[in-house]
Amino acid sequence: MIKRYSRKQLNDIWSEKNKYKIWLDVEIAAAEAMEKLDQIPRGVSSTVRKKAKINVSRIHKIESEVKHDVIAFLTSVTEKAGIKARYLHLGMTSSDVLDTSFNVQLVQSGKIILNDIDQILKVLKRQAKKYKLTPCIGRSHGIHAEPVTFGLKLASFYEEFKRNRKRLKDAIDEVSTCAISGAVGTFANVDPKVEKHVAKKLGLKVEPISSQVIPRDRHAFYFSVLGIIAGSIERVAIEIRHLQRTEVYELQEYFSKNQKGSSAMPHKKNPILSENLTGLARMVRSAVMPALENIALWHERDISHSSVERNIGPDANITTDFALARLTNILDNMIVYPKRMLENLNITRGLIFSQEVMLELTKSGLSREKSYKMVQNYAKRCFAENLNLYDVLLEDKLIMNKISQRKLKSIFSYSKHYKNVNLIFRRVFK
Repeated sequence: MIKRYSRKQLNDIWSEKNKYKIWLDVEIAAAEAMEKLDQIPRGVSSTVRKKAKINVSRIHKIESEVKHDVIAFLTSVTEKAGIKARYLHLGMTSSDVLDTSFNVQLVQSGKIILNDIDQILKVLKRQAKKYKLTPCIGRSHGIHAEPVTFGLKLASFYEEFKRNRKRLKDAIDEVSTCAISGAVGTFANVDPKVEKHVAKKLGLKVEPISSQVIPRDRHAFYFSVLGIIAGSIERVAIEIRHLQRTEVYELQEYFSKNQKGSSAMPHKKNPILSENLTGLARMVRSAVMPALENIALWHERDISHSSVERNIGPDANITTDFALARLTNILDNMIVYPKRMLENLNITRGLIFSQEVMLELTKSGLSREKSYKMVQNYAKRCFAENLNLYDVLLEDKLIMNKISQRKLKSIFSYSKHYKNVNLIFRRVFK
């Protein structure tokens, strides 16, 4: 993952050094269990813990000769820890180390991403309450529909990220498993008690049944959740990008004093961070399909999933973490223009109240079809001639016989649209 879109914590988790450290933790924990079962001499685990050093370049050099990463790792450890290290990996297979360690990295990453979501929830809650009753237009198909509030938009995002948090917690639980079951997963040469000890030591659960590899439906679920989170990030980013368009300009990303928007046009203030999030979301979602395809491995094991996970493991997690942190910053510092929201709300000169007029006509005895047609015709005329719908309706005797002027005036107000805002907020921010 390139540094431009990554943060240190996640980079460290997916570093080669941390990967080999976890491999060593797995091997030492397994050795501890084997010592208790009198399968290897006492003192192996403590000697290895004390003397073994992770030397990434040395492991890579050995691997270039033996063409096997786990063997290269074990050889490197033995060079430092001495003859006792020969008892490491007894009865185990490479997948025991690789899969268990990969899950540890996913759990480590997932917990940080959970915290990222908590930060977004905190900012969204504060901003939603701040703009709870700030009027703005709701849009369907990009076209003015009926009034909402900016706070309701933000509350919608809050509720979505609450769901994302729950999904991610479930996904972390799903991949929190350990398999130390040996070749083809039968425990033929390794005691199941070793697996139990390693799982406890690493804060994982025992995988009920592994076919030499931990089943990849677990990982597919985890990466699918990252894909959904990316979709939510993009939904917010697209809203910001749209609202910052010149014709709309209801809000904008924070623009610092010395920031430049364009190499050619000095007046430009572009929503570059939100656009960046749209791109990063695509990258995270691109990991979902390969993760799903990893489920179907040959028989008890093949390694077609390995190259996939070496890519999507770091990339999807690091990118998700970075994108969430960036979105938090955007939401925390965005500049909102309530006056412009109100101006845009009134831009159609009352057309946004067409539904209420139609409903009132149907209540008065007209058919829905006739009511719809009448209001639609007037709406078309108002749009074409830039007229105010309220004024045009006042001139129609049939309509004014059905709706009193007092009632018509009450229809052309925002209060009805905001009467249940408190109810919605109570539902969201329990």
